[in-house]
Amino acid sequence: STQQDVEEQEDNNERGKGDLEVPLFDFQTISIATNNFSLQNKLGQGGFGAVYKGILENGQEIAVKRLSKKSGQGIDEFKNEVLCISKLQHRNLVKLLGCCIEPHERLVIYEFMPNKSLDSFIFDERQRILLDWPKRFQIINGIARGLLYLHQDSRLRIIHRDLKASNILLNYEMTPKISDFGLARSFGEDEIEANTTRVVGTYGYMSPEYAIDGLFSIKSDVFSFGVLVLEIISGKRNRGFSHPDHKFNLLGHAWKLLKEERSLELIDEKVRSSSEISQVLRSIQVGLLCVQQCPKDRPDMATAVLMLSSDNIPSLPQPKEPGYFATRIVHHNRDPSFSTDLSPPSNSLSITLPGPRSSALKHIILLLMGRPVHGLGYL
Repeated sequence: STQQDVEEQEDNNERGKGDLEVPLFDFQTISIATNNFSLQNKLGQGGFGAVYKGILENGQEIAVKRLSKKSGQGIDEFKNEVLCISKLQHRNLVKLLGCCIEPHERLVIYEFMPNKSLDSFIFDERQRILLDWPKRFQIINGIARGLLYLHQDSRLRIIHRDLKASNILLNYEMTPKISDFGLARSFGEDEIEANTTRVVGTYGYMSPEYAIDGLFSIKSDVFSFGVLVLEIISGKRNRGFSHPDHKFNLLGHAWKLLKEERSLELIDEKVRSSSEISQVLRSIQVGLLCVQQCPKDRPDMATAVLMLSSDNIPSLPQPKEPGYFATRIVHHNRDPSFSTDLSPPSNSLSITLPGPRSSALKHIILLLMGRPVHGLGYL
């Protein structure tokens, strides 16, 4: 029996189970729950694989992320996601129920979010009217609190690295839940920033210093949060935004309106009647403070949460120029040291950046930031 236990432990370690402190589901249970992963149960498809709705024997609804056998992310990101979120508990983070690891199958099981992701509301002509201003402000605050927990209050101190509208899930009460921790990175107590030669993330949400120089910190997430705030207020995507009067993206447009004291024009016309002017103006200013070009100018999430709850707008600092505020960029010749994985179905950007960043390379990266993507928050 002891020998059998040792062999089982070795087998578990080989499959990646050994260091995962989460409930383990057997594959048959999940297969039955999802009606054998039927098309009718499929919620979405992403770079990681497909997500399915399931119902366990006890009636509990679940969302099942099934790692694609062809996934470029693989077991490392799978284990990273499970390890990260298994140690996190907050009302604004999606709840992990367990995982399944078999020789040829890897599944992550989450609580089911009936209202899907934030992007399916704010960017949809019919659905966005369902999110009045009080709900949008509640969602902004919920995301801020969830991010503050990740950065400061959790025992891991985590940088998400892929915060975007499709990774914010909504429950029955429209409470926002941050999801998808496959790219997350935990920081030590004395660690302030890190450098990577493999930039991963989503166009339109990545901070300049991360996309161009591979530097990431909590301020990278703050930048993504600022983009999200301006998207929630306006009902417009930063990526692909256009305006007849100028060539700015959503960040540049919001900054231009602020400088001209016309910020209220940014708000989605569908929710203008339900909006509280002081909250809208405060939220726009906080969003713009979060997307400033220089990381040290951006507030941390503790400060952003306080700013959102403050009634004293004049006391907020004036935002400086945002990062990536122009949409038209000259396309230079491709730098031979630059390689990308930009397959059409993917909703994320993966760039390998060896050596010094040339001016041409930086322009290419900036150009790529406007590429369209679609995804679902579990992906």
